[in-house]
Amino acid sequence: MQTGTIKRPVMTPDYELVFQQMPGLCLILDSGFNIVAQNDEHARITETQAVGQNLFAAFPDNPNDSGAVGLARIRQSLLKVLKTREADILPMLRYDFKPARGPYQVRYWSILNAPLLGEDGYVRWILTRAEDITELADQPAGRS
Repeated sequence: MQTGTIKRPVMTPDYELVFQQMPGLCLILDSGFNIVAQNDEHARITETQAVGQNLFAAFPDNPNDSGAVGLARIRQSLLKVLKTREADILPMLRYDFKPARGPYQVRYWSILNAPLLGEDGYVRWILTRAEDITELADQPAGRS
C-alpha cells in the first residue's frame, strides 16, 4: 500500500475569466495605447465599452479644467513602462471622471501600469489597473 498525497490534475485557469473578474478597473493596452481588453468592473463603473478606442480619446482630461494634468501623467507613465519594461505606479492622481450622464466629477486614482512582455522580451501589452481612492484623498488645493 502506497502512502502520500493524491495528485490531482492541474487545471489551466481561464485567464479571460480571471481578467474579467479581477478587482479594480482594468484595461489592457497595446503599445499605441489602444484598448484591447476591458474588465467587467471598468465597463460597469465607466459605463463605456472602450475596447478598440485609444485610451486618451476614450477618457480625455476634463475640458473645463485648464490645469488638468491627469492625461499627461498617465501618458508619461505608459511611456516609461514601454522604455524600461518595468511597472510604474501613480499612487495618487487626480483624473476627473465623466459618467455617461452628468458633468465631470473630481476623482483621485491609484494607477498601476504593468508591462506584459512578448516572447522577444519587449512590451506586447500594458495592463492598467486603477483604483478609485477619492475617499482617501485629502483633496489638496494644488494638483496631484
